[in-house]
Amino acid sequence: MDNVLLLKALILGIIEGLTEFLPVSSTGHLIIMNDLLDFTGERAKTFDIFIQLGAVLGVVWCYRHKVLSVLGGLNQPPAQRFVLNLAIAFLPAACVGFLFHNAIKAYLFNPVSVAIALIVGGVIILLIERRQFQPRVMSVDDLRPMDALKVGLAQMLALFPGVSRSGSTIMGGLLSGLSRTAATEFSFFLAMPTMFAATLYELYKSRALLHAEDGAIFATGFIAAFLTALVVVKLFLAYVARHDFTVFAYYRIVFGTLVLLYFW
Repeated sequence: MDNVLLLKALILGIIEGLTEFLPVSSTGHLIIMNDLLDFTGERAKTFDIFIQLGAVLGVVWCYRHKVLSVLGGLNQPPAQRFVLNLAIAFLPAACVGFLFHNAIKAYLFNPVSVAIALIVGGVIILLIERRQFQPRVMSVDDLRPMDALKVGLAQMLALFPGVSRSGSTIMGGLLSGLSRTAATEFSFFLAMPTMFAATLYELYKSRALLHAEDGAIFATGFIAAFLTALVVVKLFLAYVARHDFTVFAYYRIVFGTLVLLYFW
């Protein structure tokens, strides 16, 4: 077993878990770190897709009681409304991603595009944070279908690598009248169907690149992403209950600028 590859897998798994649910773009960080670690090619892209399952399972575990409650109460109006809102928010990005997947992957998955998206996204977050918010939706259970649709439309922006799925959905939630906690939690719940669907679709298309000898490498990244996401989700929720997202905006701008300078 190549210990260097295992170390790279561990680093990338930690980065995935750290960044997947923060508004800083996990895909962008992975593209950049893959290049820096010289871990590139089609099998590396498949690895990046696979470890996303670890991160999303981390958030599923954190919210397992809510998930089980919804699944067990699908014959009740509150659970039905919750699932309907998730479906409404899920569909826009799913449809556009399915139609333009190949073009996005061919032309936008590169460090320079990611760096630009990081910077632009950071500026947009700063502009949004300058607004005075009076949230009317304090809980994910109180969302209306129109609120869910607005968040779903915002999620389409995340098809551009570097924008950040969580960043676009959280900011979309804030603009739609959700509180910071409600916007963040709905972003987490929306990640479950979105990431499961996208990851399984990608893995199916890349199934010829999956080999038994890569099992240890994939497992290392998967477990690292899962464990890291467990910690990050809890800390992030505690953070947003008391702070805004300005620090993430500045991080995006600084990091994106450094990456742009490095790769240009």
